[in-house]
Amino acid sequence: MPDAPYLPPHGPIRILHQDADLLVADKPQGLLSVPGKAAGGAECLLARLEEMVPGTRLVHRLDRDTSGVMVFARHARAQRHLGLQFERRHAEKGYVALVHGAPSDSSGEIDLPLTADWPNRPRQKVCHYSGKVARTAWQVIGRHPLGVRLELRPETGRSHQLRVHLAEIGHPILGDPLYGPSGGRDARRMMLHAARLGLRHPTGGAAVAYTSPAPF
Repeated sequence: MPDAPYLPPHGPIRILHQDADLLVADKPQGLLSVPGKAAGGAECLLARLEEMVPGTRLVHRLDRDTSGVMVFARHARAQRHLGLQFERRHAEKGYVALVHGAPSDSSGEIDLPLTADWPNRPRQKVCHYSGKVARTAWQVIGRHPLGVRLELRPETGRSHQLRVHLAEIGHPILGDPLYGPSGGRDARRMMLHAARLGLRHPTGGAAVAYTSPAPF
């Protein structure tokens, strides 16, 4: 079956913070972080921000169907500084998700190594032989008519980490088109949102944090 056409959302991009070193935006669900290969893939958050603030530079990514806080650099020095924080796992990331089922515990940690599922790209999979270390802490923070609300704190930043980890423990994210049991048809969107990002400011090193409430 061919992939669905890429139809990026329209409307203004919400800026959470802007200064001489960095730009923090609230990424809409359904918008690529960077240009993609498919038709229309040039339409992405980075391109829109570059139109608004020339010179905006990429630091990290969110999946197309994930919404929430993303930080961008305004110049090369800030890009290096911020990039190292993600590489060294100093950035503190917090997500909110709605998942199928109710975990038996109120909190826990998922420690399952991940690697690319090459025949089924872009899917990822658990592999205890060649997978890279991947850890996710989770906590139940509420109930919802559609499922259970979790707070997720990834220690590592592997591709699709939260989505694969939750599917592997039997609680896939609602609306997930790759790892959900119904191919994403059980919700109006993928119910995963980057709600908080904490890091050190490139100038001065002060601890800063940026938040965006989950829209579900």
